[in-house]
Amino acid sequence: MTPPPAAVLLDRDGTLVHDVPYNGDPALVRPMPGAAELTTALRGRGIPTGVVSNQSGIGRGMLTEEQVAAVNARVDALLGPFGTWQVCPHSPEDGCACRKPQPGLVLAACAVLGVDPSDAVVIGDIGADVDAARAAGARAILVPTERTLPEEVERAPVVVADLHAALAVVL
Repeated sequence: MTPPPAAVLLDRDGTLVHDVPYNGDPALVRPMPGAAELTTALRGRGIPTGVVSNQSGIGRGMLTEEQVAAVNARVDALLGPFGTWQVCPHSPEDGCACRKPQPGLVLAACAVLGVDPSDAVVIGDIGADVDAARAAGARAILVPTERTLPEEVERAPVVVADLHAALAVVL
C-alpha cells in the first residue's frame, strides 16, 4: 500500500470548481461534487494542499490578474485555505516553463510547501495536469470530465470517476 502523499496539488477549473471559461467573476464559482469533502479530509490528515492553475485568459488579455485573484480568493473561501496558489498567466504561445503540461507550477508548489515532488500527488481533469505531474516527478490522478479527451484517459496512470474516488486513492 502506498503511503499518503506529503502534499496534494489540485487543478482549479474542472477539478476543484466547475469550469467557466475565462472566469473573472467570483459569483460564478461553484465547487465540484466532492471538492469540499476532499480538501477537508486532506487537511484533517495534516496533508498540505495547493492549487496549480493555467490562466491563459490573462496572457490573452481576456482577464486581469486581479480578476483571477478574486476568483481564487472565492475558491479559497469555499474550499481552502490552500497552502499555495501557483498560477500561470501566460498564453500557450508564450512557451513558458510554468504552463501545464510543463512542470513549473508543480515544482513551484512543492517548493513552497517544502515537499519533494516525488512525494506529491496532482489531481486534475485533463492530460496537461497528468503530464505536468509526471514531468515534475509527482504522481497523477485524472478525474475526467466532458472536456477530457479519450486519449488523455488512456494515457493517465490512475483514472477515477470523481473526487470521492480520488480521495480514496490518495489516502
